[in-house]
Amino acid sequence: MQTRDIVVIGTSAGGVEALSRLVADLPADFAASVFVVIHLPASERSILPKILSRRGKLPAIHPSDGEEIHPGRIYVGLPDYHLVIKPGYVHLTQGPKENRHRPAIDPLFRSAAKAYHHRVIAVVLSGMLDDGTAGLLSVKRHGGIAVVQDPDDAMYAGMPRSAIENVEVDHVLPLSQIPALLVRLTNEPVPTIADQTVTDETGGEPQPATMFQQNDQLDMPVALVCPECGGALRELHDAKLLGYRCHTGHAYSAKTLLAEQSESLEAALWNAIRMMKEQAMLLSKMAAKARCNQHHLAADRYEIQMQTLQESAELIRRSLQTKIEESA
Repeated sequence: MQTRDIVVIGTSAGGVEALSRLVADLPADFAASVFVVIHLPASERSILPKILSRRGKLPAIHPSDGEEIHPGRIYVGLPDYHLVIKPGYVHLTQGPKENRHRPAIDPLFRSAAKAYHHRVIAVVLSGMLDDGTAGLLSVKRHGGIAVVQDPDDAMYAGMPRSAIENVEVDHVLPLSQIPALLVRLTNEPVPTIADQTVTDETGGEPQPATMFQQNDQLDMPVALVCPECGGALRELHDAKLLGYRCHTGHAYSAKTLLAEQSESLEAALWNAIRMMKEQAMLLSKMAAKARCNQHHLAADRYEIQMQTLQESAELIRRSLQTKIEESA
């Protein structure tokens, strides 16, 4: 009889505190290998393995590409590299970002599901938006166990709530109860089943570099562009989730794409306000010069244009301020 000996954990905002509390309650003889992805800027040096090693009884490391998997260790995703699990070893790749992140949670979950099927326990902790939901769905479809932190217990409830809304989760618990659950699940025997190819939530088999599912025959072109590279996006078919991928391989959930578009739109509107104010300033100078030269009709025309620009800029500014206040 096999056991569930692969634990994959995904988190984002509020994740360092959540991970520290979780690993602190895992025993030194924990029988599974633990893999962690947390969203971190690519430019920052990660000290998360040191933090987790100090807080808990299990050694935590940033694995190197091709490193063998051993039980009782915590493998933490390295900034700017996707953490991918292969049978018996770890693979690091700088493939295209997913949901604006590298490492992203979905590639870790999907690769674990494909490599270890029912032996996988996937855990979604605190975080915003919905990275991890598609990967959790893949874990379930391959026979694994889905565990989610109670949204009311999470510092940021977006990721846990998305997982619960879109996946038939096995356990929803406050963070304090998750370590004991993991110990129990890893000690329970599971029947050995024959490996089988399972079609993932986006159709087809994973691409080697990114583990993002690719099957152009099942993708629908849409009139949207990739925020990362400007390439055309294709809509990914799935009964549960809505996703998008460009030809390069950048992948987005619908929520993440909407958030990216909102940020781009806000930046464009602030830029429009700046340009309007600059034009209004120039028109003011032109009107003053025209008045000085006794060209009163031209000056009146410039002043009307200036007033229109100022009113439009103020209207956009108020709209943006309202949006910011509502978000807060």
